[in-house]
Amino acid sequence: MARSVTVKDVHSQAFIKAYAAHLKRSGKLQVPSWTEYAKTGSYKELCPNDPDWFYVRAAAIARHVYIRGGVGVGALAKRHGGSKRRGSRPNHHANDSTNVMRKVLQGLEKLGILEKHPDGGRRITAAGQRDLDRISVQIVSAADAAAAAAATEASA
Repeated sequence: MARSVTVKDVHSQAFIKAYAAHLKRSGKLQVPSWTEYAKTGSYKELCPNDPDWFYVRAAAIARHVYIRGGVGVGALAKRHGGSKRRGSRPNHHANDSTNVMRKVLQGLEKLGILEKHPDGGRRITAAGQRDLDRISVQIVSAADAAAAAAATEASA
């Protein structure tokens, strides 16, 4: 009997990695040309090391909107922000780039994963929820298969 698996049942890091790979493989998410040069926030000193950072950020945002609908650009910028180093003065929180958040949300809207919420922000569509849940099922089934293989190998 197949059990029902959602994004909430899967470890966040495993889901984001798998969904980012899915977005890259599909080739439907339009990545802006400036992503190889841009920092992700004003508090950062360098641009990301990972060349696929835009896909990873899109996967993280899709997961966040799935779990907590009605979230907007400002809330996402605060969520993905970090600590601004200010020399000898104490560190303070700084928000992430709102341009990156906006471009990711617009890209996910074009794919039909997200839609605008009537009260503001974005929410997941039915097709988007189905897509994310399908990735979650694949992660759980791969983990179950690996556990079964390890069990048979240990007993042999």
